[in-house]
Amino acid sequence: MPAARESLLDAAAAALARRPWSEVRMVDVAASAGVSRQTLYNEFGGKDGLARALVRREADGYLAGVERALAGPAVPRERLTAAAEWTAAAARDNPLVRAMLTGCWSERLPAPPLAAVASSCAVPAQRRADGPLPAPGDLLRAVRDRAVAALAGPGVTPADAAELARACELAVRLAVSCVVAPPGEGGMAELVRAVFPRQSARDAAPDADGRPSGRTPTAEGRSPR
Repeated sequence: MPAARESLLDAAAAALARRPWSEVRMVDVAASAGVSRQTLYNEFGGKDGLARALVRREADGYLAGVERALAGPAVPRERLTAAAEWTAAAARDNPLVRAMLTGCWSERLPAPPLAAVASSCAVPAQRRADGPLPAPGDLLRAVRDRAVAALAGPGVTPADAAELARACELAVRLAVSCVVAPPGEGGMAELVRAVFPRQSARDAAPDADGRPSGRTPTAEGRSPR
C-alpha cells in the first residue's frame, strides 16, 4: 500500500515536528493518516520500524535533491555549488537530515541503530528500511560519487577524475561544516567555488545548443582533453 505508507510517514514526520519522538504514539499517527492502526503495523512492524522508514525516506529525499542540483545546465563548478547549497538548506530545514549528516542526534529525534536489523516484514520498502541506514561518512561518499558521475565529462583522464573526486568531497565537507558553523559574509557559495579556483574559457563556452559545455575543470581550471 504505497499511498498508505507515504501518508503514514507524512503523519509521523508532522507529529515529530510537534513533539519528541518518545511522545509520538502509533495510534495518533494512524488516525492522522486516516488508516487503521493494524495497517500501520502491517507496513512497519512497529514504532522502531516506523523510525527506520522515516530516516530512510529522508535520506533518499536528500540524495534526490543532490541529484537534481547536479543535473542542472550550468558549468560544473556552479552545479557543485548548487549541490552544496542544497545540502546546507536541507540540513537547516530537516532535523533528520542534519542528524544524518553530522551524526548528532538530539533526544527529540528517533535514533534507530544504523546497522541492519532482522526483518520479517513482507513489505519490500520496509525490508529496505530495515537494512543499513547511512552514517555521515556514507552520505558524504554517496554525494561525492554522484557529483563525480554527473560532472566528469567524456574522455576524462584517471588523474583528472581523481582530482575531481577530491574537489567534490571537499565541497561536501565544506557544506557540512557550514551546517555546524554557518559562514559569514560571502556565504558558503564562495567557499565551494574556491574548490574550482578558476574556470577556463573552454569550460564556460556554450555548446551547439547554447548551453555551457559542461566540461569538467580541474583544480587549475583546465578541461580534460
